[in-house]
Amino acid sequence: MTKNFPEHYNHLRNLMGKLGQEIPGPMGGFSQLHKVSVAEGTLNTKTKELIALGIAISVRCDGCIAFHVHDALAAGASRAEIAETIGVAVLMGGGPSVMYGCEAYEAMEQFEAAEA
Repeated sequence: MTKNFPEHYNHLRNLMGKLGQEIPGPMGGFSQLHKVSVAEGTLNTKTKELIALGIAISVRCDGCIAFHVHDALAAGASRAEIAETIGVAVLMGGGPSVMYGCEAYEAMEQFEAAEA
């Protein structure tokens, strides 16, 4: 069964909002950590999102893949940049990263189609 990554992204955003109401301290801290970690600096936001995507693939996190494909595209990443990021994740994570790299590729295609 194919996962609908734009729906999954929106579903997780909703759940994270609910969780933030239940545990505002940890979720607020995580939100702040995310904000400052991907902010423009020596590395730009696009590069940071591509790094996060590579890690998401290698640690096999579907939700992280949904978020970081979405955010990498929003930060201006191209298909080629995302594809190369998948390749580096495969290098670091082996066969399982191939499977999750395919998930990331599918997520990219779905987010691009949703924006068209």
